[in-house]
Amino acid sequence: MSERAAPFYCPYCGDEDLRPHEQGHGAWECAACNRAFQLKFLGLLSRGLQRSDGQEGT
Repeated sequence: MSERAAPFYCPYCGDEDLRPHEQGHGAWECAACNRAFQLKFLGLLSRGLQRSDGQEGT
């Protein structure tokens, strides 16, 4: 089983000093702004990729 990818930066302040949060899987804390947040993958969209220029996505 492979490891999940970690976020590169805080979604609130943009700092890169992130650590896993004690609350569990997908939870992270930012040492710069003192916020905790959780990432969760919801799933793939059934419509697929749509481009705004009118061309079909791949």
